[in-house]
Amino acid sequence: MDAETWMDGSLFKEGLPMNEACATSSPLVESRTDPKKRLFLYALVQATPEFHLERAGIGETDVYAVTASGISAVVSTIPGPRLRPERRNLAAHQGVLNRLMESTAPLPMTFGTIAQGEDAVRKMLARNSNAILKQLAQVAGKVEMILRVKWDVPNIFEYFVCRNGVLMAARDQLFGPDSAPTQDDRLEIGRLFERVVSEEREEHTLRVEKALSTYCAEIKRNKCRSELDIMNLACLIPKEMVKVFEEKVLHAAESFDNSFAFDYSGPWPPYNFVKLSLEL
Repeated sequence: MDAETWMDGSLFKEGLPMNEACATSSPLVESRTDPKKRLFLYALVQATPEFHLERAGIGETDVYAVTASGISAVVSTIPGPRLRPERRNLAAHQGVLNRLMESTAPLPMTFGTIAQGEDAVRKMLARNSNAILKQLAQVAGKVEMILRVKWDVPNIFEYFVCRNGVLMAARDQLFGPDSAPTQDDRLEIGRLFERVVSEEREEHTLRVEKALSTYCAEIKRNKCRSELDIMNLACLIPKEMVKVFEEKVLHAAESFDNSFAFDYSGPWPPYNFVKLSLEL
């Protein structure tokens, strides 16, 4: 079966209040039990066949579980012929994940993952059960915290020039009042700048990772988005350690001066620790 996807794995991470779970039937029961209906997949969890959230899904659809091989896929029907990554849809997706996190550690699916009916979902679960169960065991009882650290300075180049004698000497030599730097000269000082920045990034990242590693089951480095970014760490931690993690981040930040800005968020589902490639 084919999977239809309109978006990559970066999700709109905003917690929103959800409707209360409801175990009673609803007007959508007949359509949601039709095995030919296209289904939107939110997450995979340990088997929970009775799971049901009324009008909590995208387009206010009911969210329920399709179960096979000890695993449940949390799904809803698709309200309309097309599904777009609009803010309200992304928020609904995240809202379902937030509700799941209250009782379990879900494996979040990429937004826009579509299955051609319940039979296709059950076959996928059975076909990949060993890999999925292994992943569920790895994240059981854990949540993801994101830590981003950046340089909080008005001019990153001048900041490093003032701190690095080699970079300062190269700048003064190439861009002095009597100099006429060539394009190669500019490229060379650019490479020197990048090397200095990269070395400092690595030094600071190792320092923070060492401070947090005792409290994390796993730390993953994500790509920095701008030249001001120092690190973007995804940390998988036991759910009960969230407060301790926050305290340790603040403690680590105290050892840096005011040129550094620390920002953490979470808890989130383990987005960065799902290592599954599933074919629907």
